[in-house]
Amino acid sequence: MMTSDFKSATSAGVGPEAPGTKPAPPGWLKVGAVAAASAVLGGMAAAWFYRKTLAQLREAEHKISASSSKIIEDESPEDF
Repeated sequence: MMTSDFKSATSAGVGPEAPGTKPAPPGWLKVGAVAAASAVLGGMAAAWFYRKTLAQLREAEHKISASSSKIIEDESPEDF
């Protein structure tokens, strides 16, 4: 009995699944890996920006509260 050409080619090691070689990952897997890496890096960049912005806002808040407390303390009390 004769085998088909496809079976004989793969059993001889000439086909896409030749022994000793790794099959190439599908295209969607590569795209998924790039998308995941991009999402992680984007999230890290957003967290860094958010943290930096919060630090600036806190610093501005301390400056405003420090300057406004001096103004209140310098005013003379009013009698009602």
